[in-house]
Amino acid sequence: MLLSLTIQNYALIDQLHMKPSKGLSMITGETGAGKSIMLGAAGLLLGNRADTKVLLYEDKKCIIEGVFNIGEYGLKDFFEQEELDFEENCIVRREISPSGKSRSFINDTPVLLEKLRFLGGKLMDVHSQHDTLQLGDGAYQLRLIDAYAQTGTELKSYQKAFKAFRKDQSAFQELQKKASELQKEADFNQFQLEELSALTLQKGEQPDLESKQEVLENAEEIKLKINEMLHLFNDEQVGILQGMEQVQNGMGTLERLAHKFSELKERFQSLLIELKDLEATLGDEEAEVEVDFEKLDEIRDRLSKIYQLQKKHGVDSLDELVDLEKELAEKVFQAQNLDETLSEADANLQKSLLTLKEAGKALSKKRAAVFPSFQKEMEKLLSELGMENAKLKVDLTSIDPSSHGLDQIEILFSANKGTALQPLKKVASGGEFSRLLFAIKYLMADKMALPTLIFDEIDSGISGEVALQMVRMMKKISEQHQVICITHLPQVAGQGDLHYFVYKDNSSKKTISKIKELNEEERILELAKMIGGASPSNSALESAKELLKR
Repeated sequence: MLLSLTIQNYALIDQLHMKPSKGLSMITGETGAGKSIMLGAAGLLLGNRADTKVLLYEDKKCIIEGVFNIGEYGLKDFFEQEELDFEENCIVRREISPSGKSRSFINDTPVLLEKLRFLGGKLMDVHSQHDTLQLGDGAYQLRLIDAYAQTGTELKSYQKAFKAFRKDQSAFQELQKKASELQKEADFNQFQLEELSALTLQKGEQPDLESKQEVLENAEEIKLKINEMLHLFNDEQVGILQGMEQVQNGMGTLERLAHKFSELKERFQSLLIELKDLEATLGDEEAEVEVDFEKLDEIRDRLSKIYQLQKKHGVDSLDELVDLEKELAEKVFQAQNLDETLSEADANLQKSLLTLKEAGKALSKKRAAVFPSFQKEMEKLLSELGMENAKLKVDLTSIDPSSHGLDQIEILFSANKGTALQPLKKVASGGEFSRLLFAIKYLMADKMALPTLIFDEIDSGISGEVALQMVRMMKKISEQHQVICITHLPQVAGQGDLHYFVYKDNSSKKTISKIKELNEEERILELAKMIGGASPSNSALESAKELLKR
């Protein structure tokens, strides 16, 4: 519900502020006074395009601000998704700077125009004789039928099934794509896997192989050098160990002569033990080193193959080759088991498709069941609005599953006897179409949450009982929804809960449009002028009073 609308520096409007009734508000005024300008300003809150031509004063920015109560519109998810502060009283603002830059705000947070357009469409619905695009849209017509048929439960079940179907469909298609790629690579992957598997690679073996290769390549020289060192350790005349034993005896003598040499003796004893251990270790190493040209060739051959595979696959280590082998084994396994995996995925898809179709049929059945009553009610309403020969039919065509069901809806319409029914988007008469759209909104008013409805002179071209019937219907709509009506008919204007008058003020250098809320006395005078002209007669004044009493 629109709580207030403020317009600054827009077209002929310098400063305008209005607080419409929560029920039915009427707006009247002389031609060119600015009623359509107000709609243009409100359209900016719906995300319409704007430029600097709308500025009354070119050096000041234009500000359009609407405060809406949005507590019953179910918009919390939108606010959370867009990371906006949610308040039941929501402030929507549009600013156009003198440079032409346009900015949009929701609760003082800057937003993209498309976000403002989405929210604005939920908050206001401007209905005019030229408003044909929305009703001609098949998706909009389908939403109308769903609202009329109260298909909420069935639609929710269907959309749950549709979501599951699309998930299974996506999984199956992805698997098909993967299967196609695996099939193309299957033989090559198998060859690469066999090439790697033939080596029975083990993580960590490459450094060990390279170390063994190094020893075997230098085995003769290593044995020679070790034996030379062992000779130096054990030679009877100049052997290190023999000399060390002599030093050991000397250390024993020193200890006996003076206790202070005990520490030196212990240090020497540790050194002697270490040397003997080193000599023993050298002996063991010499025994292990063997000159084995056959084994060396085997290691060289294995390392050569490892190096070739590393270069071929663009890796730096044997461990990466082992990981690649596992990856190839998994791909080969998947390729060998594709039929079974695809068959299982296809079974899941067919099962979810069956569930989807069952939910879709239930939804379609409930929709189709209301076609006769929808057509009958619409034709009755159109007759009351002066279109006695109007005919309406709802066509349903089955389509592939979509997010909204298995149906495509097309509403066909004929305003005159003998005229063939045709799709709404081809209906030519603005007045007839306007009344049709009005009848639909009237029918939907007690079945769905409607935004603030703004009717822009939809009573043009009608009068008498038809106009009274239209305003009675507006009153009925306004019991549950906020309605603002711009009208030129006194019998319509007299039925509003509030009456706003738009007029021109020529007292300054520029003509300015202003608006004022009329009290009862002012309303009587305005209605009388609408009936009898600028200087209304007593009878016109009495007629105006009678209209207000109704």
